[in-house]
Amino acid sequence: MLSHAQKNSKQSSKKETEKIVSTLTTEEQNLLSYIDANLPRAIEMLKESVNINSGTLNKEGVKKVGALFAKEFEAAGLQTHWVSMPDSIKRAGHLVAMTPMTKNVQDNKKQKGKKLFLIGHLDTVFEPDMPENPFTLLNDSTATGQGANDMKGGDVVMIMALQALHAQGLLKDAAITAYLTGDEEQAGYPREVSRGDFIATAKQSDIALAFEGANGLNSVATARRGASGWQLNVTAKTGHSSGVFTNGAGYGAIYEAARIVNAFREKLSTEKYLTFNPGVFIGGSDMQYEEAKATGTAIGKTNIISPRAVVTGDLRFLTEQQKIDARKTMQSIVDQNLTGTKATIHFVDGIPSMAPTAGNEKVMEVISGVTTSMGMGATIAGDPGSRGAGDISYVAQYMDCIDGLGASGRGAHAPGETINLKEFPFLIKRAALTIYRLTR
Repeated sequence: MLSHAQKNSKQSSKKETEKIVSTLTTEEQNLLSYIDANLPRAIEMLKESVNINSGTLNKEGVKKVGALFAKEFEAAGLQTHWVSMPDSIKRAGHLVAMTPMTKNVQDNKKQKGKKLFLIGHLDTVFEPDMPENPFTLLNDSTATGQGANDMKGGDVVMIMALQALHAQGLLKDAAITAYLTGDEEQAGYPREVSRGDFIATAKQSDIALAFEGANGLNSVATARRGASGWQLNVTAKTGHSSGVFTNGAGYGAIYEAARIVNAFREKLSTEKYLTFNPGVFIGGSDMQYEEAKATGTAIGKTNIISPRAVVTGDLRFLTEQQKIDARKTMQSIVDQNLTGTKATIHFVDGIPSMAPTAGNEKVMEVISGVTTSMGMGATIAGDPGSRGAGDISYVAQYMDCIDGLGASGRGAHAPGETINLKEFPFLIKRAALTIYRLTR
C-alpha cells in the first residue's frame, strides 16, 4: 500500500504531467506517464539503498548497494559487471552497466545520437561507526536518511529514467554506459588505479552526465572546481626568546609560517573561484607531524624560538591555468624568507577541475529545451563556486560534461541529510527526457 506521502507525491506528479503533455511528443508523454505510475517503486528503491550502510570504507556495504542497483539496471535492459580493486587500494570497486548497443558501437556498428556516460556513486560519507539514520519520511515532501540526497537519490533518478526509456523501447539504439564508483567520497590511492578503468571507459563516450545533487529545478553544473593539496614546511634557528627579531636569532618558524599563510590571503583571496584553506597549523620548540593521519603533537615553551612549523591545506580552482598561476604566486611568497628561517612548499594534485566549455553549454541547451517543454522555463548554469570536486572532473578534459542532474535536498554529508520527494518526480522526468533527446 502507498503511504500518505507517496500518494500525495504521485497525485502532484500526475497534475504536473497533465499541464505539459501538449508540448511533448507522444513518446515523451509516455515516458512521463510511466514515471508517474512507477514512482512508488522509485521511493522503495531509494529506501532500500539508504538502509544499507555504504560508507566508503565499508566494502561489503558498498558491494550490497552495487548488487541492488545492478538488478535495477538489468531490469532496464542493461548488462552489468563489477570492477574490482586490488587489495592495496582498500576500496570495494565500481558498478558498470551498459546498453547492448554500447558494445556494438565498440564494434563500429551504428547507433543513434550521442554516446552517453552516466556517473553516480555507491558510497556515502557515513561509516558504520557513525550514528544510524535510516530512511524516514518527515512529512509529505521530505525524507531523511544517510546518503538519501548524496547520492543514492541521484542514482535512483538515473536508474528510473533508464527503466522508463526501456519500457517504451527507446534504448534499443542508444549507446549508454552508467558508471557508479564505490569510493567517490574518499577515492583510493593511487588515483591512476582507482580511476583508471573509469577514465578509460568514459573515453569511449561523447557526453558525460553526472547525477550529483540538483541545485534547483532550473539549474545544472556546467563547471566544477578541482581540488589539490599543499604542505608548507618551515625550519628556523632556535634559541632564547629574548633574541627574537634580531639578526642573530631571527624570527623563528612560527612567525615565518604565519607570514606566509597571511600573504596567501592578502594576494589571492579576492580571485574568483580560487580558495585555499589551511587545515593543520602546528609548530613549537619540539613537534611531530604524522602526514598519513594529518595529526601531530607539539611542545611549546614560550622562552624558546620555534625551530619548526608545518601547515597543510587545500587549493580549489576552476581551471588548470588558475591552479598553475596560484601555485606560482604561493611559491614566490614562500621563497621570501624572514631572517633565520627557511621555507619550502610541496603541492599535491587531487581531483582536476571541470572547466566551463562551449560544449558543456550546448548540452545545457538541450536540457533547457527539456525544462522549457516541461513548463518550467529555461535552464541556467549554476555557480561553480557552490560545488566541490567530483568524479566527473576526472573525464572533463575528454568530453562535454554536465553535473547536478540528481536529487534535491539539504544537509548532504551531515546527520539528518534530507531529500525533497516533491521535486523527485520532476528530476526523474528531466533526466529521462534529456537522455532521450541526446540519444536520438
